[in-house]
Amino acid sequence: MPGKKLKIVVTRKLPAPVELRMKELFDARLNEDDHPFSQDELVEAMQTADVLVPTVTDHLDGRVMARAGEQLRLIAQFGAGVDNIDVQSAVQRGITVTNTPGVLTDDTADVAMALILAVPRRLHEGAQIMDTGGFDGWTPTWMLGRRLAGKRLGIIGMGRIGQAVARRAKAFGLQIHYHNRKPVSARIEELLEATYWDSLDQMLARMDIVSINCPHTPATFHLMNSRRIDLMKEDAFIVNTSRGEVIDEAALARAIKAGKLAGAGLDVFEREPTVNPELLNLPNVLLLPHMGSATIEGRVEMGEKVIINIKTFADGHRPPDRVIPAIL
Repeated sequence: MPGKKLKIVVTRKLPAPVELRMKELFDARLNEDDHPFSQDELVEAMQTADVLVPTVTDHLDGRVMARAGEQLRLIAQFGAGVDNIDVQSAVQRGITVTNTPGVLTDDTADVAMALILAVPRRLHEGAQIMDTGGFDGWTPTWMLGRRLAGKRLGIIGMGRIGQAVARRAKAFGLQIHYHNRKPVSARIEELLEATYWDSLDQMLARMDIVSINCPHTPATFHLMNSRRIDLMKEDAFIVNTSRGEVIDEAALARAIKAGKLAGAGLDVFEREPTVNPELLNLPNVLLLPHMGSATIEGRVEMGEKVIINIKTFADGHRPPDRVIPAIL
């Protein structure tokens, strides 16, 4: 591949500086009108491009992968998660898969912390009251929420983002607890004053707020199912900024409506862009349009990582963000 100007297909519109650099370096086919690619368009791109640059909304399962052309050698995902890609099928066909980890940590953690603050303090409800002219003046017992300081925060998934959430939450006086495949280092636990729970079920039963920060994998699909949601305290809250598929949304809606859970803050959904209608218009549920990573800086840095991965691959070297199926 060295010396060859690679033909790349980008499935969604990217920040202007990223697209400009791509056009300079590669034979780039961009998505000027930002329409979501159909399955047929994805297949056509995979049959003509040397490199495909998809996003998390493009579903590249084994059936789509089987129709890829022989010339396709790299899938350079614009995104950290790769649950939309059958990585094993890609590798079996000799296609390298890369992603963009690390650059979205602070942006996503900021939104998670915003939800952790907003939902117990009923900020969404308060804003709606102001928008509809329902504020008649302060009274001692109106719009009472929950104090954060001293409450227990249970983090599911203590990777980069989980740790960044923990750092922010600790500054607000929350006690940090976490469940992970294995404990983090003793140094990080000491720094965050974090308590490890080997049993997710036991942790859930004791938390005031639960923040989901784990990836979506077959093992985490509906990790928060009806049984586990029922373990939580009736005055507890749940926040999700990772992947919607980790929560059984129907079970979540039932629990909130039945008063078995105090509320939720969600930035991701099980069947995006569709939102479970049972979650809509609930006063104690704050819904955001998957904007955890939506900063100018973050999206440009994602694009720069994509370019580095493609350029490194084109130069005959192993891309820095190559995805290894065995560690998913």
